[in-house]
Amino acid sequence: MKILIIEDDRAISRAIAEAFGDRYAVDQAFDGEEGLFFARQDVYDLVVLDIMLPAIDGYGVMERLRAEGVETPVLMLTAKNARDDRVRGLRLGADDYLAKPFDRDELVLRAQAIMRRSMGVRTLDTLAFRGLVLDPNTKRATVEGAPVALKGKQYDVLEYLVSHEGQLVSKTQLFDRVWGFLNDTSSNVVEVYVSALRKALKEHGYDGFLKTIRGAGYVWTADDEV
Repeated sequence: MKILIIEDDRAISRAIAEAFGDRYAVDQAFDGEEGLFFARQDVYDLVVLDIMLPAIDGYGVMERLRAEGVETPVLMLTAKNARDDRVRGLRLGADDYLAKPFDRDELVLRAQAIMRRSMGVRTLDTLAFRGLVLDPNTKRATVEGAPVALKGKQYDVLEYLVSHEGQLVSKTQLFDRVWGFLNDTSSNVVEVYVSALRKALKEHGYDGFLKTIRGAGYVWTADDEV
């Protein structure tokens, strides 16, 4: 799970990141322009967005994201608690609204509820596909209870593909999500990891669900026609 925090107060941003703990990968942006750039990559499961931001305020970030078709769930934060401010944020496409000061446990619970709704039947505890079960807490995968031998970021690649079952995922998307779009590593690393992942899945008869679409990317699917 990957979360983007857009908050100009570094102490608050750090506290939010710490509240989510090691269970989530967290990126931080400290003004609206930087946050909009990060969020546009469309590789996050949730954006925690402050309203009072330099460069572009939270309303502006929210409006531009939705206008550009980025549907990442957003939890808006603000020191304001007026009804009109809440309504404005929700009308622009925010999924929930939390006024400062807030309880960190409530923040996490609201964030989890938003992500759970956005994922439909998927839960935040495990991700399943037939006999394959992925555990985000331990970053381990099993098939019918037998562990899949995954190394390094192979789990992250597999989780992203399975969580987007039936959807085309480009090599760039995978790289941005797993390694980070500001990472100096070559994006060719994706092909290396996908190849290794296939070998690990083949031992359990699950490599056939990972399809390569030449020149476009990858699809995790049970559809043989892809």
